[in-house]
Amino acid sequence: MKTKYYKFLTEDNKGRYSGFDFTEYLPADQPGKWLPKVDKLEMCKSGYHACKKADVFEWLEAQMYEVEFSGKKLKGDNKDCAQEMRFIRKIESYNDKTLRLFACWCVEEVLPIYEKEYPNDNRPRSAIEVAKRYANGKATKDELYAARDAARDAAWDAARDAAWDAARAAAWDAAWDAAWDAAGDAARDAQTKILLRYLSGGEQQGPFVEAKEASE
Repeated sequence: MKTKYYKFLTEDNKGRYSGFDFTEYLPADQPGKWLPKVDKLEMCKSGYHACKKADVFEWLEAQMYEVEFSGKKLKGDNKDCAQEMRFIRKIESYNDKTLRLFACWCVEEVLPIYEKEYPNDNRPRSAIEVAKRYANGKATKDELYAARDAARDAAWDAARDAAWDAARAAAWDAAWDAAWDAAGDAARDAQTKILLRYLSGGEQQGPFVEAKEASE
């Protein structure tokens, strides 16, 4: 199977780091035209860069496209580089609703930590529920803003309490850093899988994740 690559662009169709404007190369009803060939490849400096499915979480931006590589390629840790590239299609399921629901999932994953410390404060959980309802068209912007403000107040309250504990916690920094490094890759992999599930239309297989790839 031919490797699929994905590229993220800003709202104004530019690369996040290169600043290159890809507008004239974007697809409409068919793939866009090939970008000019780059003779000398150097990772992060020259050539066209894109990522594979497993690394999409590393590069999130306003827009997401499937792209095709041609010519010589270089392989990096979380992206590849090629002499030639063209945009195949825009990932339409990568949109405001999908990203709001994904953000809610991310927050829910760490919410038990907060609720263990503040068991009587339901403002963050309420904010998540309102955000999910808004993403599904079942809450108004006023409800969303009110819930957001309440969650922000809860965060400030928690931050103030945490400040008093900062000096005592300093001695644990090295141990926690090591633990976080160990957990980081696993957490990122889990987040990537959930994002891909949302892009594929939830539990149903959609245009982004093919059935035999869904468990990767």
